[in-house]
Amino acid sequence: MQSTLKTTQRPTPMPTPKRTLGARLRSGQALVIGLPYAWLLVFFLLPFLIVMKISVSEMDVAHFQDLFTWSDGVLQLRLKLSNYLFITEDDLYFKTYLNSLKYAAITTLLCLLVGYPFSYYMARAGKALQPALVMLVMLPFWTSFLLRVYAWKGLLSEGGWVAGWLSALGVEPLLVQLGLIPAQGQLMNTPFSLVLGMVYTYLPFMVLPLFANLSKMDLRLLEAAADLGASPWSAFWRITVPLSVSGIVAGSMLVFIPCVGEFVIPELLGGPSTLMIGRVLWDEFFSNNDWPMASSVAVVMILLIIVPLAWFNQVQAKAQEGAQ
Repeated sequence: MQSTLKTTQRPTPMPTPKRTLGARLRSGQALVIGLPYAWLLVFFLLPFLIVMKISVSEMDVAHFQDLFTWSDGVLQLRLKLSNYLFITEDDLYFKTYLNSLKYAAITTLLCLLVGYPFSYYMARAGKALQPALVMLVMLPFWTSFLLRVYAWKGLLSEGGWVAGWLSALGVEPLLVQLGLIPAQGQLMNTPFSLVLGMVYTYLPFMVLPLFANLSKMDLRLLEAAADLGASPWSAFWRITVPLSVSGIVAGSMLVFIPCVGEFVIPELLGGPSTLMIGRVLWDEFFSNNDWPMASSVAVVMILLIIVPLAWFNQVQAKAQEGAQ
């Protein structure tokens, strides 16, 4: 009796559809783009909306009144705009806003004038020397910001090192003529001490973006310009500077924006003539305990920074589209 063995064949499984390379790339791009937007939403937009809500709210002894009230089937919206109107009527706020923008612009310009040559030298230095130079730029961050600013009080005080050097070099009479100090030997609590402290503090924020930009520049462009008869100075202004505009803008924004709302440096090194908006915010929050007024001042300050930045980014984007 013969027995036949029957083999049963299992059905081959259907291949599962795989995600195409384009779909994976699009999902990766969405993730990369979405993370910064989520960060801005959580840590900028939501706090800004909370501050704006406080600025238009009525404040009782211990809490803020609700903006929306529901009574007898009627929904009411109560916005207190008197704080914004008071800002436009009081000269104190206008002067402090103007002072903040002025000193921030001066600090940014001086950081650019000092930082660009140093960044240029770092970018052209040998590869073995560049890490040491970057370390020297970052070295001040190893010490507390408050301690570094407070140390300038001793350096700028009467009889301090800076006063002695400026007197020996004959610079103090020039500072008096420019109105930066009231008299020789009086360097503290003046526009000079304020600007000096802010330039010292924020100079690394200008140097590092410029160095990152200049170190990536193709040096063959300078060689080609020299072969065509351009002088080093002409090649610098017509090739190096235009190619480093993005680094200049990035460094300037990193310096200008925090300088506008700076509080510690004007408090320790500035004086009555250098009142900035950060000090006004402190007084409104903690001395006057008027949080709606302080929030209104903060909202106006943020708008003074964001609106020009948005306009500048739009102009720069149109210029890049025209160049393409």
